[in-house]
Amino acid sequence: MRGTLMLSWILIICLSQVAVQSQYYSKSRPYHSRPAKVTNLHFFMHEHTGITAVVVAQANITSNNSSVPFATLVAVNDPLRTGPEPDSEVIGNVQGISLLAGSNASSTQYIEFGFNTGKFNGSSLSVFSRGEPGLAVVGGRGRFMMAKGIALFNPILINATNVIIEFNFTVIHH
Repeated sequence: MRGTLMLSWILIICLSQVAVQSQYYSKSRPYHSRPAKVTNLHFFMHEHTGITAVVVAQANITSNNSSVPFATLVAVNDPLRTGPEPDSEVIGNVQGISLLAGSNASSTQYIEFGFNTGKFNGSSLSVFSRGEPGLAVVGGRGRFMMAKGIALFNPILINATNVIIEFNFTVIHH
């Protein structure tokens, strides 16, 4: 018993000395941020229902008769083009998910606008937002590092098989 008590006291003293003798070491460096840039982008998303936009999940409890049922999860992989014409140059793609959760076809979206040509090749913009009146840009990578901004959109064509949406992005990035 006496040996255990002595060992306990030795451990307590050693541990207290370790806490007193050790110090956290760090070397602070000044932060030099790069100047912010403002970039305006204009392009068109071409979606083909059932090909580049596919329903992944849908609740079977819905009773409305709209063309876009409540509680539908859609995966998208749509091309980005320079113009509204189907044969205009492809500059990237949109990938992500859209949750149609409103009774008026409103949606919450997480989508990534990736660019694979030109000045912004390898860069992308991340959007996480509820649709109207624009989408919130919440980040980016590549040339759009630490991006924030807004993406205004204008539906050009919406029919049973095709959707063409015009996008105007204003992005602040480093």
